[in-house]
Amino acid sequence: MRFLKNRTVLGVLCIVLSLIICFAVTPLFNKAMSEKTEIVRVVKPISVGEEITGDMVKTIEVGSYNLPDDVVKHSDTVVGAFASADLAPGDYILTSKIAEEPAAENSYLYHLTGEKQAISVTVKAFANGLSGKLKSGDIVSVIAPDYRKQGKTVIPAELQYVEVIAVTANSGYDANTGEELEDGADRELPGTVTLLVTPEQSMVLAELEADGKLHLSLVYRGDEKSAGQFLEAQNQILTELYPPEDMEGEAEENEAPDHSDKEPEETKAEEQEESEQGETEESEVE
Repeated sequence: MRFLKNRTVLGVLCIVLSLIICFAVTPLFNKAMSEKTEIVRVVKPISVGEEITGDMVKTIEVGSYNLPDDVVKHSDTVVGAFASADLAPGDYILTSKIAEEPAAENSYLYHLTGEKQAISVTVKAFANGLSGKLKSGDIVSVIAPDYRKQGKTVIPAELQYVEVIAVTANSGYDANTGEELEDGADRELPGTVTLLVTPEQSMVLAELEADGKLHLSLVYRGDEKSAGQFLEAQNQILTELYPPEDMEGEAEENEAPDHSDKEPEETKAEEQEESEQGETEESEVE
């Protein structure tokens, strides 16, 4: 150990160590710092649950040093996916912040095609909404007491079979997402029921909501195919009640007199006869 106490030896060791750092470690570090890679960056605000489109993100080149392992590097990975967290312009997109499907809560709202609408009705009393037992996919009938002040309790023809797409608690959180509750957590009671309806059905539901009187009765719960049979029966009723405009036009055309089956010669003869009658009447007047 005496050689370590020799200043000359220590000086040589320091010089060798410094050379190793300068010519081996530092170049490797600089190389790592200078390496570039492409990542996906947010250019427009994206809300949680929103579908990510191509104009919301941009691929840029940045230094690869100290980047998170799960940062998204290809735009194809994010376009068409759904944000599982709020994203602001300039944010990097991590795989933990996107999902192939929207979150269980509100996911049903991302499948509306424009033909039907989602409308919520208030569950005024616990019994009005089947005591909190309704869930997505159920087929229900809407019962209207004293319908339109007629003194009768009826099921409006427009609302015989309606699909439930959500049951929501008063806190605003869905009570039927299928997610397991934490230990000790109490299940919230439903405050509203969201139904999938046509514009015509939504207007009837809005009237009942304004009156504050409606009950929901469960008609069917089961496989999607069988549920579709009830919805198809309801669609047929709606078609009879609200025929499409093209069908109304056809009906008017059928009622109008049709002279197209007459031969051109017959039509010409009738016109000539009318003309001769007109001339005769003019001569009599003279």
